[in-house]
Amino acid sequence: MELDFVKLHGLGNDFVFIDDFSRDIELTQEQVALLCDRHFGIGADGVIMVRPSKRSECAAYMHYINADGTLAQMCGNGVRCFAKYLVDRGFVLASDGSFVADTLAGPKPISFEVDKHDKLTFATVDMGHPVLEPQNVPVDLPANALTDDETGFVKDSAIESPWGAFAFTCVSMGNPHAICFIDDFSTLPDELFVSASDKCLATLDLNRIGAYYESHLVFPEKTNVEFAHVGNDAIEMRVFERGCGETLACGTGACATNVAAALTGRASRENDVILRGGTLHIKWDADDHVMMTGPATEAFQGTVEL
Repeated sequence: MELDFVKLHGLGNDFVFIDDFSRDIELTQEQVALLCDRHFGIGADGVIMVRPSKRSECAAYMHYINADGTLAQMCGNGVRCFAKYLVDRGFVLASDGSFVADTLAGPKPISFEVDKHDKLTFATVDMGHPVLEPQNVPVDLPANALTDDETGFVKDSAIESPWGAFAFTCVSMGNPHAICFIDDFSTLPDELFVSASDKCLATLDLNRIGAYYESHLVFPEKTNVEFAHVGNDAIEMRVFERGCGETLACGTGACATNVAAALTGRASRENDVILRGGTLHIKWDADDHVMMTGPATEAFQGTVEL
């Protein structure tokens, strides 16, 4: 079959969009993997099917599939690109300035800015409240800390690896995240770095250590893995995404990392989070909602045969 598609990205985290308002397209796991293959296909971190929503308040439903063909509940960069797809194609009026997107993680209110041609440039997504209870993240570790409202969560819990133990704080933003903050890279084994003479977040062999923890037994549904460093003005972060590998950016990961930094006393509740593909602004409001602001960009469109 022939499929029309649009390629969009949020800070380099890229997606193949397919109009499925008719809901008659069902892709196999192999077809999704082919579409996402960067050598034999279009190349992407995932496929997003644009479908009608069953919720009256929502403009459309975002059906997000990871590059390996597995279904995901939520994708922060993907939902901003979803907003751009809908606004730029007139499914949502540019003059509206906001709408509600439907996802497997529930409705997500989105406000947006447009340029002089009524094309979306930036979007702010209400990502909802973070889920912290270990059984709901999920993570098979006991809660070892309490929030101000006495919600138990996993804070800086050591999980062993072939390279020693790393401490993770666990947060769900509709999908599970395990965040490891590294204060001193010099203490880590040389073999975990591309360059042992320049140990830093940029030279960390994330594909190696991220793959190990993604499938660790303490994560019953696997997990997204973030390694982060809190600086004076921002949080730097790299992410190994569940079912995908390292990506240039991850919206839910930036949100989860911001929450984890606040929970562990490393940063305030509002920060710029610097990823390999660019910067997202994250604010954990007093009402417990996490707001994510960032760009969305269309790369190209075309037709592919499967």
